[in-house]
Amino acid sequence: MSLNNKTVLITGGTGSFGQKFVEVAIKKYKLKKLIIFSRDEYKQFLMKKKFKNRKEIRFFLGDIRDTDRLHRAFHNVEVVVHAAALKQVPALEYNPFEAVKTNILGAENIINRAIDNGVKKVIALSSDKAVNPINLYGATKLCADKLFVAGNSYSGDIQTKFSVVRYGNVLNSRGSVIPLFKEQKVKGVLSVTDERMTRFWITLERSVNFVLKCLDIMRGGEIFVPKMPSMKILDLARAIAPDCECKTIGIRPGEKLHEALIPKDESHNTLESKDMYVIRTPFQLHRTYRGHEKVKDGFRYSSDANKEWLTIKDLKNMLKERG
Repeated sequence: MSLNNKTVLITGGTGSFGQKFVEVAIKKYKLKKLIIFSRDEYKQFLMKKKFKNRKEIRFFLGDIRDTDRLHRAFHNVEVVVHAAALKQVPALEYNPFEAVKTNILGAENIINRAIDNGVKKVIALSSDKAVNPINLYGATKLCADKLFVAGNSYSGDIQTKFSVVRYGNVLNSRGSVIPLFKEQKVKGVLSVTDERMTRFWITLERSVNFVLKCLDIMRGGEIFVPKMPSMKILDLARAIAPDCECKTIGIRPGEKLHEALIPKDESHNTLESKDMYVIRTPFQLHRTYRGHEKVKDGFRYSSDANKEWLTIKDLKNMLKERG
């Protein structure tokens, strides 16, 4: 789907993903309008300065918990990218109702207001933590994924399409372990939760381009998963601060040793191509996608059993490219 001459709105538009999305989208397309919807007026102020000469960019202050504000913001919008979420795992373990209000009830608000305003496509960002969740953040994202998939059954004659993109940790994003390691490097000691821990990694730019690709091929109801490399947390620490001591502090509340993006139980619904997986809902199993084939029963896409791995050298090169 070309976004040329389209009105696009991104929730959480002042976050790490949102800012990169804006940067890529205005270079790639001639947008009619790009609406930045977020609740942080200071970050909007900074973005206005950064993109001050872009007349197609609009800023809309609001919270996805506020259904009336969303209704106003979605007027004449054709495409919604939903990136707003509360996602700090330890904080949400101790503030559970806040996570529910934003990540679940906020998702419901997005769905209802998109249908009410005749939005054509909505794509929501998910997380590897939504697979077999053991923390509240993962549980709320799993619930949100289910809501967005089911939203296709609610749209009726309006025919608003809803799909989900699910990926792993974003390299150098705010709140990730990389900025933390860079801070700790100054003191000479890095805190590693568990030396066996592995994670999926993706760059901000690739995550944005993947979302744009999925907007093009989505038919509604799919969960799209990019193929991405894994890395051991210990190798990550050594890549950032090779001369520092690594101190094991133990797994924090709500953390796993390894993350999964596709569980075994979803293998019978999953298709694979060269660079991505598509998880179909049971009522979509008749659907085919060009260049995609069914994965084997029992397939599981997890960070510890991945075919592709980042080396210390790979990560150093990636960090250099992004400053």
